[in-house]
Amino acid sequence: MLLFHATCAALEFSVGLLAQSRLGFVGLVLVCAGAVAVRVRHDGYAVGAAVVFTYLLLQA
Repeated sequence: MLLFHATCAALEFSVGLLAQSRLGFVGLVLVCAGAVAVRVRHDGYAVGAAVVFTYLLLQA
């Protein structure tokens, strides 16, 4: 269980760094919004943040 949480934290950190390097502050905010929405179980917000994040990464 600890390994799972450590892996998730490392993955969130690396995705955050990727977003910040490619999209700046907006990408970091989108990653945080998606992570928070998943944790509080708001699927619509999480999907919306993921779609916008993916679209912006494709444009960058």
